[in-house]
Amino acid sequence: MSFLITESDQLLPIMIGAERRLGRGDESQTLYPATQEVVARLRAPSLDDVNEAIEAADHAFRTSGWAQRKPHERAHVLFRVAQLIRERAEPLAQRQRLDNGKPISETRALVASAAGTFQYFGSALETMEEELTPSRGAYFTMSVHEPMGVVAAITPWNSPIASEAQKLAPALAAGCAVVVKPAEVTPLMALELAAICEEAGVPRGMISVLPGRGSVIGDAITRHPLVRRVSFTGGTSTGKHIARIAADKMMPVSMELGGKSATMVLEDADIDHAVNGVLYGIFSSSGESCIAGSRLFVARSRYDEFMDRLAEKAQALRVGDPSDERTQMGPLITPRHRESIERYVATGLAEGGRLRTGGKRPEGSGLDKGNYYLPTIIEGLTNRATISQEEIFGPVLVAMPFDSEDDLLAQANDSIYALAAGIWTGDYRKAWRIGRAVQAGTVWINTYKQFSISTPFGGWRDSGLGREKGRLGIQQYMEQKSMYWGTNEQPIPWAN
Repeated sequence: MSFLITESDQLLPIMIGAERRLGRGDESQTLYPATQEVVARLRAPSLDDVNEAIEAADHAFRTSGWAQRKPHERAHVLFRVAQLIRERAEPLAQRQRLDNGKPISETRALVASAAGTFQYFGSALETMEEELTPSRGAYFTMSVHEPMGVVAAITPWNSPIASEAQKLAPALAAGCAVVVKPAEVTPLMALELAAICEEAGVPRGMISVLPGRGSVIGDAITRHPLVRRVSFTGGTSTGKHIARIAADKMMPVSMELGGKSATMVLEDADIDHAVNGVLYGIFSSSGESCIAGSRLFVARSRYDEFMDRLAEKAQALRVGDPSDERTQMGPLITPRHRESIERYVATGLAEGGRLRTGGKRPEGSGLDKGNYYLPTIIEGLTNRATISQEEIFGPVLVAMPFDSEDDLLAQANDSIYALAAGIWTGDYRKAWRIGRAVQAGTVWINTYKQFSISTPFGGWRDSGLGREKGRLGIQQYMEQKSMYWGTNEQPIPWAN
């Protein structure tokens, strides 16, 4: 089934429990960021719809038999999901392009990532083992894990299908029912993915998809007493709000939040590798990425040479139509978001920054209809400047020289965020030393923005709580239980 709507007078059904029907909330529409044309229209769920979906998920969890299936049986369904995604890869990639305006080359990679995620967690589930713990008496002991029940996945607009797969796959592997709350402006891929999961064999009612405003729909989902866990990817302020609700419920959460990641180019770095890596780290996805390398520190002795080459290549990046195979940067998600980025650039210049390149909207070539913004590099600021400290979430790089390793680490670690970092050096000793000293959940060395579903991911401080991905990602959606089996021949003597 395809959820893509091409006629603007049709309304898109959403998934409320086992039903596909119109929500009873406000009407909204999704717009193609490259042209502002209507892609789909839908009605958001009402609060009654939210309650109905969660109760249906709880019922499905308790009665569908999904949680009681053998691990290899659930794994077989996850493998089938991966297969269906691959079979439909190109139409899914095109829908993802329409959903959030990413270049088609990126959306194809996101679809491939989603398929790989389901395959990985199917494999991890099929080989997951319980644990016999060392006996310390007339009994033997074991540690087992049970699914939590109904869990919530709240996902962002910048990489929908990959983010949703990253939460859906391990939660379903664990045996949980999942209520997905996609970003209000990008609902299409969650609906597509949920339909594929049901086609592959996930029982109906185990997945609901409730698009809408996070402050209304996301808040209601988070507060619902039947929701046992929330996995959230998004802004730090929203994450803190969810954490406060979770504390009152004694509910576990995982959160991937904001970032202001440092990329560090040492004196002995390979300049060709570093220039390309820095450009990819900040300007791919138009900078709309939590791990974007938005703070650049370059050894002072190499600063001028490096910045000349960086600016030259930044100016040559192809900004344009996301459907064009050659496009490297597409539009930003909404006009409002572009205006926010423009305000940040103006603030940086007002605080003494200098534009090295960019800092404006592109002209001509039909780009005036879309939410485009040129790759922007600003120099002349310190690490304490507003745009050095606050997450912009766009194609804006702040570049600064450093004088020593101690100076570099002091500046790189001077941030409320600690999500990622990049190091460019030819000396493995320096890479190890700085990589261990920099405060970040992920450190890339002589590369950047590479991901593996097998490797845990998350941040420190205001960049988040907990970890996703990796073999233990399934257990994030399970409760641990200890079991004792008595082996004593005689009754416990205490009562004698």
